[in-house]
Amino acid sequence: MVKDKKDFLFMAAVYAFIVAIFVITFYPFWNIFIISLNSAEDTLRGHLYLWPREFSLKSYEQILGDSEIWTAIRVTLLRTVIGTPLAVLTISMLAFALSKKELVANRFWTLYFVFTMYFGGGLIPYYMVLKSYHLIDNFMVFIVPGLMNVFYMIIVRTFMQGLPQELDESAKMDGANYLQIFFRIILPLTTPVLATIGLFTAISHWNSWFDSYVFTYNPDLKTLQAVLVKILNQYQTGSMVGDAQAMANSAKRMQVSPDTIRMAATMVATLPIIMVYPFLQKYFVKGMTLGAVKS
Repeated sequence: MVKDKKDFLFMAAVYAFIVAIFVITFYPFWNIFIISLNSAEDTLRGHLYLWPREFSLKSYEQILGDSEIWTAIRVTLLRTVIGTPLAVLTISMLAFALSKKELVANRFWTLYFVFTMYFGGGLIPYYMVLKSYHLIDNFMVFIVPGLMNVFYMIIVRTFMQGLPQELDESAKMDGANYLQIFFRIILPLTTPVLATIGLFTAISHWNSWFDSYVFTYNPDLKTLQAVLVKILNQYQTGSMVGDAQAMANSAKRMQVSPDTIRMAATMVATLPIIMVYPFLQKYFVKGMTLGAVKS
């Protein structure tokens, strides 16, 4: 009886801890969501905790009514859809090559790529390199530099090195070359880890704004995050008005406010990528636990 009581108390503490962590991590997102759905005038009153007091979609209408936003969404969607599979393919192919001990100067090439993780030339040399390849103000500036992530490559290579060598040997006996081995045998077996790095790469593409901010000048090449940063900066000055100005705006029954615009912009940028998680969750869990158990 004593043991059962201790087990019950332990499990109750575990579940209480999990619920607490869930509330701590989820509530900020929920608060952003309800503020984005609340009317601007009512939001100025504050004390908005669990649900909108005065439901309003004016902030979303303001954000989504801008044609610049839809252009930015198209650019961001294109760079994510094109850049993610190309990056996963490039990373996995390099990882496959470096996982082979018979590769000439294998250790040298591994150290060569690892070196780039710790040392870089800085922003100005990086800009000059991109300019020399005519990537400045070019859509490919979003794709080409992101084709390789050495950290992800090392993860994939480590996983491939753990696969049975007999797979390669049997395939070679059947007349398969390295390209056939890679696409027909290795890729299907590395689906969990590839899905994991693919998800991380997609998030990186979707949330990226600095490359668009620095390396592009054409408004038609601005990404969603870069446009939202611009919008947030525009409305940031509105949040600095004093109480008297806030009361004056409230008297005019303004439809949007800096707070509601910022929250709506955050939701517009966040929700699409969050919707990807359910489809990759099973692969994500497997990929994150790779290497945790050694045979």
